[in-house]
Formats: sequence, C-alpha cells, structure tokens
Amino acid sequence: MQKDLINTRIMSNTKFELEYTLNTSPKVLFDRLSTPSGLTEWFADDVNVVDNIYTFDWEGSQQKAELIQLKDLKFIRFRWLEDPEDEYFEFRIKQDELTGDLAMIIVDFVGEDEKSDAIDLWDSQISELKRALGL
Repeated sequence: MQKDLINTRIMSNTKFELEYTLNTSPKVLFDRLSTPSGLTEWFADDVNVVDNIYTFDWEGSQQKAELIQLKDLKFIRFRWLEDPEDEYFEFRIKQDELTGDLAMIIVDFVGEDEKSDAIDLWDSQISELKRALGL
C-alpha cells in the first residue's frame, strides 16, 4: 500500500503558471483563446467544437478537451478528456488598471520532470500567438 502511495505521488502532476505580456486588447485576445478560428491561428492546426468538447488537431493527431469554465474577456478553462478531473489548462487575461498593460496567464499541470519541456512548448505557442496578433 505504501509503495502505491509513493508511485501515485511521483506520477501526479504539479500546477504551474506562466505569464506573458501582450500588447493587444482583451477582446482581440479572448477571441484567440476561445473560438475555434482563433485557436487555429496559434494553438492547433485545426479546432472543432461540439457540445463544449473541443477537438484539437496537430499534424494528424487529435486530442479532445472539455470547456469547463469561461468568463467572457477574463478566462477560459479546459480539461483534456484523458486527464484527471482536477487537472486543467487555463488562459487568463489580466489587465493592469493603472498602466493598461495586458498579460495572459497560462495555468497548466505537468510532471516535474516535464516542466522545462512544457515551458518551452508554451513559449513556442505564445510566439505563434504574437505572430497571429501582429506583435
């Protein structure tokens, strides 16, 4: 029993957050985060939605995620269907009230040994998002 607990702890994923500054409006950014056409511009090769299930295509492979929470112009949260119920990935929009600076915060879950690769992947995806936004 103790061995199973240790294996579970080792295999569980850790939540982490990344923040990126983007020089755009909340509306323009939220459209890129929440619509199939917007997500296709930077996140996946193709995106389709049926009944809150988003199907993401990357070079012939598919992955499905459920839209589990959304607040217009603030955040959108998805859960990969094969992941545990308490794990998700989220895009949050934060705008500084004084400066007007806009940040996108990504919340994701990953194994500790995969965190560096996950950060590199998100950095690459955000570069694509910036390109799509003309930044």
